[in-house]
Amino acid sequence: MTESFCVPPVVPGTRPELAELEEAIRAERGGEVAVLYQVLLNSPPIASGWERLLTAVRNRSGIPADLRELMILRVAVLNHASFEFTAHEPHARKAGVSGDKIEAIRGVPLDTGPFTDDERLVLELTDHMTREVTVPDGVMERLRARFDDRGVVEVVTTVAAYNMVSRFLVALNIVH
Repeated sequence: MTESFCVPPVVPGTRPELAELEEAIRAERGGEVAVLYQVLLNSPPIASGWERLLTAVRNRSGIPADLRELMILRVAVLNHASFEFTAHEPHARKAGVSGDKIEAIRGVPLDTGPFTDDERLVLELTDHMTREVTVPDGVMERLRARFDDRGVVEVVTTVAAYNMVSRFLVALNIVH
């Protein structure tokens, strides 16, 4: 841990009143309470709501894992959230995202060469939502033509949620 954190992480196991919440986080996150969640534990209601939302985005959405991880990596690049990029690069690789695509995702502006049509579409949406907030009608029309209502909500929520994550990480100087 670093002294540069704006808010100190809560060391797991040191606050008995957080035991149940820590266990829920461990269950969804693969057995550990990452430093992001340790900082979130300073506010149990926020940590709990955060975990429920991000678990839904990561594990209960119908969006293919490779598309999800590309959106997350792109948000991290645009928001200068190195923690988020480093945390999700292995997930992207596991989901089948190639090294060429991971490198291309770092470009500003984005080099869309190595991406499929679906990947280009969600990345274009990601760029608009992250950089300008508003999404041009044409992009939204293409999104609605490609995804049903649930899919549109899940794609947009993925981008919105990971903008929240990256902005939290950057603002509080949470690093590996």
